[in-house]
Amino acid sequence: MVGKSDPSASVMKLTSAALTDIGRVRRQNEDRFLKNDDLRLFGVADGVGGLPGGAEAAKLTVETLQAAIADKFPANDTALIRVVREVNNRVAELGQLLSPGLGIGTTLTVGLIHQDILRIAHVGDSRCYLWREGTLHQVTEDHSVENEARARRARGEIVDVPMQHRNALTRCIGQPYDPEVDVVTIPLQAGDRILFASDGITRVLDDPQLAVMLAPPTPPQRCLEEIVHLTNDEGGPDNATAVLIVVDELD
Repeated sequence: MVGKSDPSASVMKLTSAALTDIGRVRRQNEDRFLKNDDLRLFGVADGVGGLPGGAEAAKLTVETLQAAIADKFPANDTALIRVVREVNNRVAELGQLLSPGLGIGTTLTVGLIHQDILRIAHVGDSRCYLWREGTLHQVTEDHSVENEARARRARGEIVDVPMQHRNALTRCIGQPYDPEVDVVTIPLQAGDRILFASDGITRVLDDPQLAVMLAPPTPPQRCLEEIVHLTNDEGGPDNATAVLIVVDELD
């Protein structure tokens, strides 16, 4: 790691927005988001359903991560992974207090922008998308039982996954050992739109729908309002949280 982050070193002008909504079914919002324009730190955390303390896990994750990045800017992928694992340990410790038998957990998909580079750290099934020149790219891969089974089938294994377990997570923040953290690095361009979203959105709206909604030059806050509104119109089965960053221009 190097010293504290210097946002002024960035040559990229950004506009960002964030929005979270409880949805139409849940009684509690267990999602949290990161939107720190000074640190250029953005992302979402979605408390794991089926475990107690999901909201607490997501809240501690975003607060601890933000404080760690503000203290010492992670200068490379190894340092970023180290920070995420430190966050994991803090959440695991809280889990031992709140739920000794089961623990607590959350997803984490977070991006850190320095100069014209976006580095994404990803654990779980929240997603990051890049909209560029009319095409939407899913940048992250869901860490789910179904995706793991698909990879094993591609290697020639015979794998049968019961329907009720297909969306179960294979990784999360809060597990009692260091999680495997995916890191993706993307050189950004003027006009790029980066969307972080919890699965309360991505399980309701498919990629073509999201691509259409991200395409117009709509201000980020309004775009997110439209995405969440459509998600709720389609039933709103879960908390819906998203962060959108628009790369306005390069100096």
